[in-house]
Amino acid sequence: MSRWNSEGFGASVWGTIFPRTDYMYRTITATLLLLPATLAAQTSAAKPGPALTEAQQIASAVLPLPKEFRADAQVLGYKSGSTKLTQLRAGKGDFTCLASNPAAPQFHVACYHKSMEPFMARGRELRDQGTKGDQVDTVRFREVKSGKIIMPTHPAALYQLTGPTAGYDAAKNTVSNEVKPLFVIYIPGATTASTGLSAQPIEGSPWIMYPGTPKAHIMLVPKM
Repeated sequence: MSRWNSEGFGASVWGTIFPRTDYMYRTITATLLLLPATLAAQTSAAKPGPALTEAQQIASAVLPLPKEFRADAQVLGYKSGSTKLTQLRAGKGDFTCLASNPAAPQFHVACYHKSMEPFMARGRELRDQGTKGDQVDTVRFREVKSGKIIMPTHPAALYQLTGPTAGYDAAKNTVSNEVKPLFVIYIPGATTASTGLSAQPIEGSPWIMYPGTPKAHIMLVPKM
């Protein structure tokens, strides 16, 4: 289960959220659980795609969201020549979106509800400070318990798209069928008992990940 990183959920997310949101250098491994072997082979051999302009990063970063949330989402991405995540567009809406990491060997974009920002931002901060792997959550869980990090008391969504860099067409701002969606609903503290969901991954069906922890969330992976 630890192979899944729904925090940025990708190198962008999984690395930033789920970081870089834990989310994506681990996203490759996570993706292998459910995606076809052909995609796994493509990803392992892939190289970073061409750098996207800031406008292209913004346009692509919001693609995971339902259309009604896209225009007002905040977007974090990368300035030219920089590997540091920074704000590319302010937003007045309910979501923060992460552009695909230009150094990553796959296309990965993710958007999470603003109520998860303290938890996500703290993860990025810790990773920037050199905190590694599971220690990031050790610190965050402790800070949630102490009240330093405030978690939402309601469900909070995260949407993401992951696939080969060639699966994103910057000119059309579209993705191919090789780029797969993943949906997450954070319910901090939720358990298998409180939700009636299994803690085991089930293709085409929801399950709960990290039950009983501050980052407990329902995983929704469309059937491949």
